[in-house]
Amino acid sequence: MKNLLTDIVGVAVGHADDPTVASGVTAILFERPAVASIDVRGGGPGTREEALLSPHNVVEAIDAIALSGGSAHGLDAAGGVQAWLAERGRGFRIRDAVIPIVPGAICFDLLNGGNKAWGRFPPYRDLGYAAANAASDDFELGSVGAGMGATTANLKGGLGSASALTDDGVTVAALAVVNAVGSVTVGSGPWFWAAPFEVGREFGGRGLPPSFTADMLKARLKGGADASAAENTTLVVVVTDAQLTKPQARRLAMIAQTGMARAIYPVHAPLDGDVVFAAATGAKPIDPLFGLTRLGALAANTVARAIARGVHSATALPFVGALPSWRDRFG
Repeated sequence: MKNLLTDIVGVAVGHADDPTVASGVTAILFERPAVASIDVRGGGPGTREEALLSPHNVVEAIDAIALSGGSAHGLDAAGGVQAWLAERGRGFRIRDAVIPIVPGAICFDLLNGGNKAWGRFPPYRDLGYAAANAASDDFELGSVGAGMGATTANLKGGLGSASALTDDGVTVAALAVVNAVGSVTVGSGPWFWAAPFEVGREFGGRGLPPSFTADMLKARLKGGADASAAENTTLVVVVTDAQLTKPQARRLAMIAQTGMARAIYPVHAPLDGDVVFAAATGAKPIDPLFGLTRLGALAANTVARAIARGVHSATALPFVGALPSWRDRFG
């Protein structure tokens, strides 16, 4: 396994970004439509097709997910992914009509130093198409795709991924775009809140501090008193090869949100737009109660790891006043 979302057979991931704009798009493509749902916990989300993903609505499966920077402008990215799929005849069929189903979510990166004077139309539709066209079973982590312009309270954010295998052979994987109002590290040190769940040295192997001080436990917020709900979001996609119904996918997304709380402090705030998509490719049956519970617990751990890996892999933006990366600060 590569410790990536693409450890799920039939899933491909592609990035497209613009260093001048300091923003980008990540496309997650499913070879066959995947049963999917969503859980939204942040107070300032920006999503596309959220209602479609509700368990009581008709369409059960999706063709792709688009994650983007650009705040509300970035919702155009899903249209680019949709266009790429439509050219290939992939989508939900109603007689002769083919409609690619592409939910999406965005994060705010408009004040990170990049040039956002893009003219009449923002670049995200084209970036979405390019991200879909670049999709493969291997992809980069860090300051790429939708994670290019991401930041946290005190360090450069980024895009991370991780995967895991249950005892009965079911795979679960996560991809996270970390643009949180909170911090993923303890105090001003190198320790990740997600350290108890680290596998090997996938995000530096620093563990937790030997003891906690009151200062370490203070909430550190991006922007301080000027923080805005529009400026922060962590976007997560969880995919499994288990067979799930749409309500079960919703429950998986809900349990997986726990991983954000294990990796970011604080999280699910009025100042965040935190979203988890959960999708299932359906290759392996599981017990509908205990199997789903075990899968959800492992998914939450995997989300925490993906978040930490995103920040650990990030590189600082080349602009005056840009936040340092974890590697810049801690080596």
